[in-house]
Amino acid sequence: MTDPQETNGPYPADGSNSINGSVVNVLSSSGIVRSDIRSSFGISTNTAPGVPLTLTIKLANTNASCAGLSGYAVYLWHCTRDGLYSLYSSGVQNENYLRGLQVSDSNGELTFQTIYPGCYSGRWPHIHFEVYPSLSVATHRNNAVLVGQMAMPEGISRTVYAGGSGYSTSTSNLNQISLSSDNVFGDNTAAQLAQQTPSLTGSVANGYTGTILVGLAR
Repeated sequence: MTDPQETNGPYPADGSNSINGSVVNVLSSSGIVRSDIRSSFGISTNTAPGVPLTLTIKLANTNASCAGLSGYAVYLWHCTRDGLYSLYSSGVQNENYLRGLQVSDSNGELTFQTIYPGCYSGRWPHIHFEVYPSLSVATHRNNAVLVGQMAMPEGISRTVYAGGSGYSTSTSNLNQISLSSDNVFGDNTAAQLAQQTPSLTGSVANGYTGTILVGLAR
């Protein structure tokens, strides 16, 4: 199944919007190509705290029996455990952590090391991503062949928010939203939501690892 196109939201830093009149594009920054996105680079060396999450993404060609797509680039970003976005939100606008770019291997796979995202008011907990046909063109939102979002699994989200340090507001925010009322995931089918939800295992103490399949018609 091909993943649905979604909005890149207000905090993409992919060249498609501005802050105070200046275009924000972290894709043009030296150091953005990395697997571990927990720390800032260039402008800061601070690390985003939170429950560790290691996520492997497989890009699959739905026009070729879901064969892996090698050499594609994925830009991934998400909020902090407090629901803030680096480069945009007050308090973290001088950070660029929780953003990174990776290239898929011969199996169409790539891995990010990050933290479990928090849940902020009005949105289901999620991770943003954009897929580009190559690293050389992964320089601006206009070149993306897919803009998607991952829906974090409810059970694990509740476990992280109840037991992970610093996630104090996420449980109450999650209680006020559902997948059906979310303004991004609400119009998706059950099959689409299943594909958009990572399969995760682990614990708050040891962190979580998981996988997700992203389908593209190429």
